[in-house]
Amino acid sequence: MYGVIMAGGGGTRFWPLSRANTPKQFLNITGEDTMINDTIKRIKSIVPTDKIIIVTNKIQKKMLSKVIQEDIPEANVLAEPVGRNTAACIGYAAMVIKKRCGDAVMGVFPSDHYIKDADEFQRVLNAAYSIAENTEKLVTIGINPTFPSTGYGYIKYDRERSIPAEGKIAYEVVDFVEKPNLARAKEYLKSGNYLWNSGMFVWKASVILENFERFLPKLYRGLLELEPFIDTPKEKTVVEEIYPALQSISIDYGVMERSDEVVVIPGDFGWSDVGSWDSLGEVFPLDENGNITRGDFIAIDTRNSIIYSNSRLVAAVGLENMIVVETNDALLVCPKEKAQDVKKVVEQLKEMGRNELL
Repeated sequence: MYGVIMAGGGGTRFWPLSRANTPKQFLNITGEDTMINDTIKRIKSIVPTDKIIIVTNKIQKKMLSKVIQEDIPEANVLAEPVGRNTAACIGYAAMVIKKRCGDAVMGVFPSDHYIKDADEFQRVLNAAYSIAENTEKLVTIGINPTFPSTGYGYIKYDRERSIPAEGKIAYEVVDFVEKPNLARAKEYLKSGNYLWNSGMFVWKASVILENFERFLPKLYRGLLELEPFIDTPKEKTVVEEIYPALQSISIDYGVMERSDEVVVIPGDFGWSDVGSWDSLGEVFPLDENGNITRGDFIAIDTRNSIIYSNSRLVAAVGLENMIVVETNDALLVCPKEKAQDVKKVVEQLKEMGRNELL
């Protein structure tokens, strides 16, 4: 069994704390270890560290080696020269697994998610590995929704069509649904037939590559060109040549929404994708005024706000539903309802050529 950790994202919604060289997954945002180290710890009881593959980008590879505490072989760190979304990332890792051992069950995990109950997560993961090992199914892990979120995609499933495994039950997926508006999210929650899409998957390497060949033939052909050079001195050069021409598409759009062999296991283990500053309320307890505070701060008559001080005292007076993040070279002030728009600051800084802040 292998584990593939996707660690190439930029974490732009967590600017100014997150930067290109130190994205969200390399930071201690959730109050424990760095997010990627937490991810490795959660899966290593099921997948040995020599079978954990990390896919990152060449800009972040050097920092990755400094951050990771576990003994991950250098050959297991795959560096993409350019980002080509999740399908290419997963396909590259699947080709590496195929080249090294012919076939294996592989789990796919984002590097920057928060999971409160690691034991329950591991029980769900064991069930997912069992189903993938004994069937040709594409297994995804869904999250039982706890509120009508408009920030997550949803998975609709059929309660009447199920597969039992390791004390858990997987259900046939009916549809993948994009982030809904509030009214629709409330309908999904009430129906009981929808789960949040966690972006975690388990399948045989051979099965996902067969699905690539069927649904993403152009991308599959590019990966086939790469396969002979995997684990040879020429791999890096060939990856640099081939990767920019690969199709850029997510695994959801490219495969999961098209295949009729997808099943989902519901999970209830305190999950959050920690996608933006306002999602910290799903991770940290609130104080008596509904605030989340980190670092050196004074809060007077301030409610339902997030105050993150990295190096200096932050004094907040009379704030409500606000985000204030201080670093040694930048200050973010933003209403919580606009937290998703922080990435626009990064986009504007790029246009301005302010690379020292990126």
